[in-house]
Amino acid sequence: MLGSLDNKQIEDVLMQQIMGRIGCCGDGITYIVPISYAYDGVYVYGHTTEGMKIDILRQNTDVCFEVEEMKDMANWKSVIAWGKFEELTDQTQRTIGLQKLVDRVLPLISSETTHLSPQWPFPMSDINTIKGIVFRIRLEKKTGRFETNVVISFMGFG
Repeated sequence: MLGSLDNKQIEDVLMQQIMGRIGCCGDGITYIVPISYAYDGVYVYGHTTEGMKIDILRQNTDVCFEVEEMKDMANWKSVIAWGKFEELTDQTQRTIGLQKLVDRVLPLISSETTHLSPQWPFPMSDINTIKGIVFRIRLEKKTGRFETNVVISFMGFG
């Protein structure tokens, strides 16, 4: 069965996942890149270094954000949202963004890109020593789809 996610289901998917994809466009280039993120119900927070993604986002702050929950090819949920990119240069806002990222629950085996410091999984004494760019995306429009295919099989012996 295919269907649309309601607002609560969309929010649940965004809250429960830690990997998503940013779609951005600038200088005639469309760029889609995975990011690790934290979501607080309004903003998607991310951390990165200088590169193509940041160059494009600084030119054009319009962003498409996609995240999915996939159990298998017949049981999945997908959320697509549109919003505005904002680089957090104000120290207070940057600290808030970093704290959101530090506080998220990560799997024990996770990507190096989700680890904000070499001390991970141990807390840092001062998160403001984390280098790099902290940003957020204010999600303005969200949509979601799902597929569910429950197959029940019974085996009889006799």
